Amino acid sequence: MEANIQPLDRVFLELGPLTIYWYGVIIGAGVLLALYIATKESTKRGLPKDTFIDLVLFAVPIAIICARIYYVAFEWDYYSQHLNEIPQIWNGGIAIHGGLIGAVLTGIVFSRVKKISFWKLADIAAPSIILGQAIGRWGNFMNQEAHGGEVSRAFLEGLHLPDFIINQMYINGTYYHPTFLYESLWNLAGFALLIALRRVNLRRGELFLTYVIWYSIGRYFIEGMRTDSLMLTDTLRIAQVISLVLIAIAVIIIAIRRKINKETYLETSKKKQG
Repeated sequence: MEANIQPLDRVFLELGPLTIYWYGVIIGAGVLLALYIATKESTKRGLPKDTFIDLVLFAVPIAIICARIYYVAFEWDYYSQHLNEIPQIWNGGIAIHGGLIGAVLTGIVFSRVKKISFWKLADIAAPSIILGQAIGRWGNFMNQEAHGGEVSRAFLEGLHLPDFIINQMYINGTYYHPTFLYESLWNLAGFALLIALRRVNLRRGELFLTYVIWYSIGRYFIEGMRTDSLMLTDTLRIAQVISLVLIAIAVIIIAIRRKINKETYLETSKKKQG
């Protein structure tokens, strides 16, 4: 049976010399859906309708470039010998953390130029970002990448996965953990959590910081299952290190901002009483 399993075609469409891959189509779909959700929310919060359209025009290309630079930097031993492959992102090889760095830096500059609170923009964007990540992982599925260690077909069937996922996890004669799926489901749960938290009176910026914590927790554990991790050393996976750092930074920022707000509130109350 396994000998007849063929992977899904990575090509979405061929138009003469132009080849469009599923990887790009899926990531593009994630970006468009994320933009739609963010635009609706930003309008509700009184921002101009085109705010996130303008932001995405800068943030998406910069994020993709940064994600690729990040990946290539940690795989430089290979790419230094294959320079022509550096632009070939349709073959995979973009790092989410690099993309997030690029997107956040773009958001900071954009918010200052537009004179809009960065934290307000980040809170609006947070659910869209994690939903886009959930969808984007299916691009890895089509490329048969971002998978975990070896498993049996019986194990995958025990997860009650549809055959198209099980068969796509059959790579060069071996079945693998669908870690792309684990992360996609974790991110979908995070999207639901963030949407629910919008109804809670969180301080500005805390929805985005909750996203950072939620995503980083899932990424830390799922990364430990993957076989294609970017390595900081022979034993340290860079994504796990970055995840722990981001969790710590997010928690510290929340704690400091709450302390400052509490002290400001107490000082204001004393002045009123005086």
